[in-house]
Amino acid sequence: MTANSEKTPQTAQTQRLRDARRVVIKVGSSLLVDFGAGHLDRAWLESLAVEIARLTGRGQQVAVVSSGAIALGRKYLGLAEDQRRLEQQQAAAAAGQVLLAHAYQELLGQHGVKVAQMLLTLGDTEDRRRYLNARSTLETLLGVGVVPVINENDSVATEEIRYGDNDRLAARVAAMCSADCLVLLSDVDGLFESDPAASPDAALIPIVHNITPDIESRAGASGTDYGSGGMITKIAAAKICMPAGCATVIANGLKSRPLAAIEEDAPCTWFLPSTTPSIARKRWIAGSLVPRGVLVIDAGAEQSLANGKSLLPVGIVRVEGRFERGDSVVLKNDAGNDLARGLVAYSSDEVSLIKGRRSADTEAALGYRGRDEVIHRDNLVLIGS
Repeated sequence: MTANSEKTPQTAQTQRLRDARRVVIKVGSSLLVDFGAGHLDRAWLESLAVEIARLTGRGQQVAVVSSGAIALGRKYLGLAEDQRRLEQQQAAAAAGQVLLAHAYQELLGQHGVKVAQMLLTLGDTEDRRRYLNARSTLETLLGVGVVPVINENDSVATEEIRYGDNDRLAARVAAMCSADCLVLLSDVDGLFESDPAASPDAALIPIVHNITPDIESRAGASGTDYGSGGMITKIAAAKICMPAGCATVIANGLKSRPLAAIEEDAPCTWFLPSTTPSIARKRWIAGSLVPRGVLVIDAGAEQSLANGKSLLPVGIVRVEGRFERGDSVVLKNDAGNDLARGLVAYSSDEVSLIKGRRSADTEAALGYRGRDEVIHRDNLVLIGS
């Protein structure tokens, strides 16, 4: 056992899922699809719907990243096992996604939970503009109590723009929406010291603080017909989440009430970050992005920022440089002192049109209704803070 993991009891971790404000749950094909028939395991999904409704009922925001579309679509279209060319897989994804989304909508709807569908490709999380659009959609859905059901857009994605597994997609989604916890439901209890299929006495690793080469070497491959993930991709997902301040747990989804089981100290593996999503995001804004412009603000806006408020158009005196929505800018006062960095909700041309105006007047200046804030406080870091 390495110094980066623990064998001690996980009791201290049982509150993590309960306390998480925002949770992303990844559901693998091996849980969702009846392998023999190639049909949706409706009973299992019904039980998950009960659990998701329990989380939303206590005020938590939940997003689901769900595999299974291709497996369901292949059966629905009657594709034989040897019919696995790219275009056939994409056709299966297109058909299966309808079945999958309908099932989630129906079963969660029985508990009064609304559902929306989002399909993403790797490019959607790597291209800055598409990332911002996807993040805004996620934030809006979660903010109004809707559960987004997310899958890779396999019907249009080609090999060079695919994730290839939903573990890493789930991690990108968790980082994108600043989730507190990513739950990877699998067909095993978690990460073991060695492959439990080959070594029945292999010990479970309950807590990992740092993902080292030693930890990565303990991962195995997927052992199911439909799964494409395996432990390697789950560790890769945790590597994405930990710097973003998101805890990741690998747990056995084959158990009854798997989310409740996690809360009740069932065997699982936690990958614990050393920071929070909020702090990680602030560090990213402060140190990882190159500023594209400058906003000079008045004394009133400077005081508002010091009090933890957002930057409104009325407080902006001057715009310097050229930037687009989502870019990083520096905020300065009239004396030229750097005050903060933040991510703008408007381009430099748009800010020039609305600077000095009240938020209620920006629609007339822009021709559309945008955000009230030029920089929301969640996207702003005071220099020296």
